[in-house]
Amino acid sequence: MKQIYLDNQSNTRLDERVFDSMKPFFIEYYGNPQSIYSLGTISKDALESARCKVASLINADAGEIIFTSCGSESNNLAIKGVAEALKANGRHIIVSSIEHFSILNSVRRLEKEGFEVDSVPVDNKGNINELKLKEMLRKDTILVSVQYANPEIGTIQNIKKLVSIVKQSQNISDFVVFHTDAVSACGTIPVDVKDLGVDTLTFSASAIHGPRGAAALYINRGLKIIPQIDGGVQENSKRSGTENIPAIVGFGKACEIAKEELVSKSRFICKLRDRLISGLLNKVECIYLNGPQAQENRLPGNVNFSIEFIEGEALFLLLDAKGVMVGSGSACASKDLKLSHVLRAINVDVVIGQGSIVFTLSKFNTEKEMEYVLEEFPSIVKRLRDMSPLYSYFVQTGKKKVAGLGANFDEHCHCDL
Repeated sequence: MKQIYLDNQSNTRLDERVFDSMKPFFIEYYGNPQSIYSLGTISKDALESARCKVASLINADAGEIIFTSCGSESNNLAIKGVAEALKANGRHIIVSSIEHFSILNSVRRLEKEGFEVDSVPVDNKGNINELKLKEMLRKDTILVSVQYANPEIGTIQNIKKLVSIVKQSQNISDFVVFHTDAVSACGTIPVDVKDLGVDTLTFSASAIHGPRGAAALYINRGLKIIPQIDGGVQENSKRSGTENIPAIVGFGKACEIAKEELVSKSRFICKLRDRLISGLLNKVECIYLNGPQAQENRLPGNVNFSIEFIEGEALFLLLDAKGVMVGSGSACASKDLKLSHVLRAINVDVVIGQGSIVFTLSKFNTEKEMEYVLEEFPSIVKRLRDMSPLYSYFVQTGKKKVAGLGANFDEHCHCDL
């Protein structure tokens, strides 16, 4: 059976060149990089070489990169580590309403420890409400965290402008840390920490065809942060634990490849994305795109649709039976088919949102695969709608608005009755 993987926001296929770079460090060069004998020195050199490659992807200095095990760990270190380091200056934190759960649950934990957290809203395309952000800034604000690009609806934030709003505000104290979760952005779109002005930034190997088990936190030189793992002196004493050298070496190689292929890969994936979007809009009735339009600030590989009159769970299962693997939202919530917090934040109607589906594309997808999806998808939707009493009522009455449909239904509905 044909297998088409379109859930690259949850994990990406390992690039064979990355795997080749990792192999020697599993069996041949297995020394601990903290050891001073030759086998350890080889691992230490590989560790620092990878650090330089990872730093280069985001135009950081190698000494500003801290290796972690995953994006969630990096986010936890950034949020909790900064909050603990700066709590004497204030206890107010601002995050966006569409952050990853590793951010939202970190600040929830901090609230239990006496911190105050405000959530800045987004518009119906997922863009940060800049006016609300300005209004939320206070003298005791110590940390602002806004995701660079949302993996569910594809929205790319203007981080440079948001940093400027925060840093130039007259309402804040002398120093506020700006963090961005850039897991979905780095290696996909250009990211330059010096140009952005961010203080901390999260990115991960698994999002750019690297191995799981390696990620990084960029920490602007001189910024104080409290470690969240107590132990030894690894990672400049900011993240203890024996380094996962094979994964880190693979991360470095993945960053090197991503930097080389950034422009060509983005152009190719955008072409696939636009074909899938236009094809589904033309072939399936009563369907609309969540997030920005493709020509706007949308991730190259992101396609998020809500399809009216169907349930998402049945849609995923029937697609899987055809060999097409897709997502339902956040990778950490894909088994929970309730309306995601991201779709709620952009005011998608709860009834419409039950039929939401996320395609995330990569450089390993092909035009032929997009055509296969466009061939199979409409018949699957028809099969499910044939069992829907709501759709039957809709067809019989010709009414475009039935109980539960959102205000934007007419704008996006493509029903030819």
